[in-house]
Amino acid sequence: MSDIKVEVLRSNAVLPANLPFPDGVRINDLVILSGQIGVKPGTLTLVEGGIEAEARQTFENLRLTLEAHGMTLTDIVRAQIMLADMSEWQRFNAVYLEFFPDAAPARSAFGANGLALGARVEIEVFAVRR
Repeated sequence: MSDIKVEVLRSNAVLPANLPFPDGVRINDLVILSGQIGVKPGTLTLVEGGIEAEARQTFENLRLTLEAHGMTLTDIVRAQIMLADMSEWQRFNAVYLEFFPDAAPARSAFGANGLALGARVEIEVFAVRR
């Protein structure tokens, strides 16, 4: 018999309740969140201000989602960054370091040809419940 427990995670922390998108999944103590973009919580409206503003809001959305499931940003062990324009990498990275100044999680980044709602950045994370 398997000791693996899988749970689909849902909350109303960021996205409107009527959407068919889960927050992510929990596999035992591993949480894999669905991609987040810089929308204002409760809406599908991106914040204004370009890559920096969207990156900050995306991290705030990740924080809200993790908190809804009893976790924090410090539980993130891996981040996957998708940028609509890789020339914005340095500007994104400056914001990333605001949220992870000392112990940044493992990460990868790649350019994407079109993100949801015309976003500049989307971030998926893996976190471990400690």
